[in-house]
Amino acid sequence: MGNVTIKFNNKEFILSCEDGQEEHLEELLIQISQKFNNLKNDLGNLGENKLLLITAVKIMDEYYETKKNVEQKKNEFKDLSNKFKELKSLIYEYRDKKEDEIKKLNLNHEDFKIEIENNQKKYEQLIDEAADQISNFVKKAKIDNLSQ
Repeated sequence: MGNVTIKFNNKEFILSCEDGQEEHLEELLIQISQKFNNLKNDLGNLGENKLLLITAVKIMDEYYETKKNVEQKKNEFKDLSNKFKELKSLIYEYRDKKEDEIKKLNLNHEDFKIEIENNQKKYEQLIDEAADQISNFVKKAKIDNLSQ
């Protein structure tokens, strides 16, 4: 066990603590002593017991305010975490929807490309047929002219 010597209200005290906790205990005792001395300066000498009680009440009030703030921050964090999860879900849902739309557009693009190729073949076939008919017509017209 470690020991810490502290001067509090002009009196020395020796307190024990676990090994390695001496510095932490000294810091706590310094804070308590400062609060006690501040109250003593603000309120005057009301008596050691009353000042100790007021100091303890003030420290507990700060503790509960801090605890309340921590709980409030935990709740805010939980709300933010839930909103983040919801947003993440919406993002994934949006991404999946857009991926489906892209797949459909790609399929439509492929269908349109095939349709264009088929129409191009039909167009070329029509041109070939028209050229053949014109050629046949010209041949027939020449033959008709020659026979007259």
